[in-house]
Amino acid sequence: MLAKVVNKNLKNVEENIKLIKDKKFINLIINTSKQVAKAIKSNKKILFCGNGGSAADSQHLSAELLGRYLKNRKPYSAYDLTSNSATLTAISNDISFSKIFERQVEAIGKRGDILFAITTSGKSKNIIRAIQISKKLGLKIIVLTSNKAKKLKKYANIFIPCPGSRVDRIQESQKVVGHIICELVEEILS
Repeated sequence: MLAKVVNKNLKNVEENIKLIKDKKFINLIINTSKQVAKAIKSNKKILFCGNGGSAADSQHLSAELLGRYLKNRKPYSAYDLTSNSATLTAISNDISFSKIFERQVEAIGKRGDILFAITTSGKSKNIIRAIQISKKLGLKIIVLTSNKAKKLKKYANIFIPCPGSRVDRIQESQKVVGHIICELVEEILS
């Protein structure tokens, strides 16, 4: 019985990877990587945000760009908006949880920077508000999400709908895409 569950999950992961291997999706990943590299080359910042598992992915991807992914190279200007607990709790308590990312983008986001928003549902008010203020301030917006979040497409410069029917499968697809983007950015900039 347990082996059946394992095999079912692995089959689902394989199906999602096949969807990512589609030429159109590959071109989307390449275009995203070029845009991130272009921003970094122009001394712009990449600001990451997400909630829950997406917050962990936000931290992870910003660390890959700021520190290193596969190559020893200079650090890239990547920041995670989910990590500073004092900032998050102060904004949540004193203003509103829905403004935890918006407030940070408003403070440090500049025209030409990139907001890299990660969300599986596309329904989080704090992500939507961060996207809206980013658009107003002239940031480029990359949304790494799922097919469920189509309403965010209208705000995004780049909309990446990762495959998956469950949250965990969507997040696995997002991790694959995020890692490939990090590798391509290093390739482009080296």
